[in-house]
Amino acid sequence: MNRLLFLLIFVLAIGSCSEYQRVLKEEEVGPKYKLAEELYKEGKYKKALRLFEQIVPQFRGKPQAERVMYYYADTYYNLEDYYLAGYQFERFAKSYPNSDKREEAFYKGAKSYYFLSPRYSLDQTETDEALEKLQTYINAYPDSENLNEANKLVEELRTKKERKAFEIAKQYHHREDYKVAITSFDNYLIDYPGSSFREKALYYKLESQYLLAIGSYEVFVKERLETANNFYNNYKKYYKEGEFTTNADEISEDIKSRLEKYN
Repeated sequence: MNRLLFLLIFVLAIGSCSEYQRVLKEEEVGPKYKLAEELYKEGKYKKALRLFEQIVPQFRGKPQAERVMYYYADTYYNLEDYYLAGYQFERFAKSYPNSDKREEAFYKGAKSYYFLSPRYSLDQTETDEALEKLQTYINAYPDSENLNEANKLVEELRTKKERKAFEIAKQYHHREDYKVAITSFDNYLIDYPGSSFREKALYYKLESQYLLAIGSYEVFVKERLETANNFYNNYKKYYKEGEFTTNADEISEDIKSRLEKYN
């Protein structure tokens, strides 16, 4: 029985493959469209895509074009080819503004750009593009059932950009280029006032100023220590019991001790 079952499955598979190859070589569009749609609905996207690629140009301007173009874009999406999925969904949304599938296409197109966003340490051009696409979708469909997810994606992308900017400033700190680090942290705090990295930025700005002061020529030390003390007060204003409070307090004690010499 097992052998017969295996043989039956094998025969059906061979027949299916031969049917697919036959339709691929046909000139008629009808059978290609029918099989492409069947394969798409079965989740056999690679095979479906080969057929869609053949028939899409021939459906332009025809009543079935809207359906075919949506399947075509969604096939790329399901194959995780997000460059082409984003492009094709955008084409669909522009070409069929009254389509019932327009919002879904709009969202999947924007989400495709989200998937293309690289990790925070790399260039964030594609992250900026994804943010623009998602925000445009949110503005266009404020009552969408996808709104919560879209907002979460936007927040994730913004956090990625914030971390990128924070890590750049932090690198200057670790390289002991303290003046540049302080300027970078200042710019960061202006650009991202509500950032989840705000406490860290305020602390590293304080530490950079403190290390700059104690490593300076004597003529600059007092003024730079006083500036560091101002940075400490600003940190404590917002974070009385923060992640870096203990470290900040230790720096403050040393600043006071050093400033006593000048009094």
